[in-house]
Amino acid sequence: MGYLETTHELYKNASQEIHKDLCCGNRPSQFLPGLNIPTEMAAMDYGCGTTVHLGELKSDENVLYVGIGGGMEALQFAYFTRRTGSVIAVDRVPEMIEKARANFDIAEKTNPWFKSDFVNIVYGDALKLPLPDNSIDIAAQNCLFNIFKEDDLLKALKEMNRVLKPGGRLYISDPITTAPIPEKLRNDERLRAMCLSGALFFNDYIQKIAKAGFGVIEIRARRPYRILDKIQYDIDQNIILDTVELVAIKTPVEEDGVCCYAGETATYVGNKDLYDDNNGHILRRGIPTAVCQKTASKLRALNSEDILITDPTYHYIGIAKANSSSCCCCGPAPEPAPRECFANCVNGIIIQIIG
Repeated sequence: MGYLETTHELYKNASQEIHKDLCCGNRPSQFLPGLNIPTEMAAMDYGCGTTVHLGELKSDENVLYVGIGGGMEALQFAYFTRRTGSVIAVDRVPEMIEKARANFDIAEKTNPWFKSDFVNIVYGDALKLPLPDNSIDIAAQNCLFNIFKEDDLLKALKEMNRVLKPGGRLYISDPITTAPIPEKLRNDERLRAMCLSGALFFNDYIQKIAKAGFGVIEIRARRPYRILDKIQYDIDQNIILDTVELVAIKTPVEEDGVCCYAGETATYVGNKDLYDDNNGHILRRGIPTAVCQKTASKLRALNSEDILITDPTYHYIGIAKANSSSCCCCGPAPEPAPRECFANCVNGIIIQIIG
């Protein structure tokens, strides 16, 4: 039996009996007025973070959710869309689909605003989504893609890119590793299915997303997820797994690579009013400005005492628009971009999320 079949069987069983050790039960709660999440649905919350970022969702957007689980995040997306078929949930485990439908029936009884037909549950595979090209505004997956081996991961990411409209957004919550995971663990199909041994390093995952065609990536949060301890897993050192929450935007990848916003800021402290690197980046004196990792690296390489670069906080809020003429940190701007715009988009970026 291959790793995908092992995963299928694990989640088939998890649809019938709650697996408390599957993925992560300690993740942030989302409280929304008038939203009542059924106990049965919450108990099947097999995610490792959240893909529902409340300030970024609009009622006229169509959402694709891959890997429905108990249906909790699909219900949360439906809270915003409130239209028939506005949330499409795809899953390849018939038993999980059946359980999610039952949970939505319960949710309809406890949420006057909700109708089960807001969520269209479709049998399908993340590696071959049953949707047309350029048809979805938002796609999301929570603690699923880390299970895929690297070739399949890239295929799944490309499928998400294919069905998203230009400028569409992919929301991901997935484990990443902070140290190499031994091959004996990576090859353990059950551990992989349990979201414990398939995780990539942060930069490797970012590059996979970029290779799938997402030109802008914004890190919403990063926090500890699990530990592969050396006693239980018979390994040389403890390995910390983090969970990372991000949004990837379907826009062309620039020639010099993906623009990844991970919470770094640049501040000019020289004796002029402005710093202009003559490459589209303008910093006003004394005001921290959000920059992507590429720009932060280039500015660090200058070794200038006049420019202070903060370390990544892995917390960036505020969507960088999908537009090739965007400023480094604040989305589309008129041509030429007004200098003031480079100083007005830090947006809380220097707040560090640690738990």
